[in-house]
Amino acid sequence: MELAGLHLLLTYECNFECDHCFVWGSPRQKGTMTLYHIRHVLQEAKAVGSVKNIYFEGGEPFLYYPIMLRGIQEAAGMGFQVGIVTNPYWATSEEDAIEWLTPLSGLIQDLSVSSDLYHSNEDLSLQVRNALAAAEELNIPAGTISVSQPESLDSKKAFGQLKYGESAIMYRGRAAVELIENTTQYPWNSYTECPYEDLCDPKRVHVDYLGNLHVCQGISLGGIFDAHLVEICSEYDSDKNPIIGPLDKGGPVELVRRYKLAHKESYADACHLCYEARRALRERFPRILTPDQMYGVLGLEEA
Repeated sequence: MELAGLHLLLTYECNFECDHCFVWGSPRQKGTMTLYHIRHVLQEAKAVGSVKNIYFEGGEPFLYYPIMLRGIQEAAGMGFQVGIVTNPYWATSEEDAIEWLTPLSGLIQDLSVSSDLYHSNEDLSLQVRNALAAAEELNIPAGTISVSQPESLDSKKAFGQLKYGESAIMYRGRAAVELIENTTQYPWNSYTECPYEDLCDPKRVHVDYLGNLHVCQGISLGGIFDAHLVEICSEYDSDKNPIIGPLDKGGPVELVRRYKLAHKESYADACHLCYEARRALRERFPRILTPDQMYGVLGLEEA
């Protein structure tokens, strides 16, 4: 596994609780990375050699602004290309947004702001417009991340049909609970591949405040605080992993068949079937299908 990007889930906490969120971001979530942990992750990424991009995400990373800023400064100082994903709740006016972003000018190469009807009552909220205007003023590259509404298009048919800059819902995490009722669903045995992740040779992973390395959110490759990232990368073999192996070979269908899981006759998309299968397997594979936060167990204290 030759990683190019490492995405830091700085916190699971968020000021929003969006129905589509697959990391169950919420004001009730607990736990954030300390500077000690961020520095450890950055050093591990540097040792790998192939990692070029570091992203700060959440939850909402701006909730821990001083820690995020210091982490970004140190990541940039180590030569990484740095990005941020944010809601952006903090851009209450263009002038205020400039104050928030000025310390980041020259340090980040991408500011991705969430802009859809899950975050506000309009596609491009006032906060988003303020953040984008401030970023342009400061010469910070910026763009939007939008997720379609369930009624926009059936997720299975959405590829290449959604408007530019908009992605389909992935029915995992909270979306698998809150947005399923009115979706068009398809036979369970039609989901024979993972449409989003290169499980055989992933180029980026997420790391949370507990040190879990997620090849996909909720599927951990191990702990970066327990083993060196170089070793985790060099030893990675998708075929030997009891969750990733079946998913790579035959998608969520193979995961269900391999472990003879009970299932419904239809699901909204591949993520939906995969998420429900993983929930059923958590007690059997607790070190891989972790942490609890990714599966809707909220309000946990830091370990």
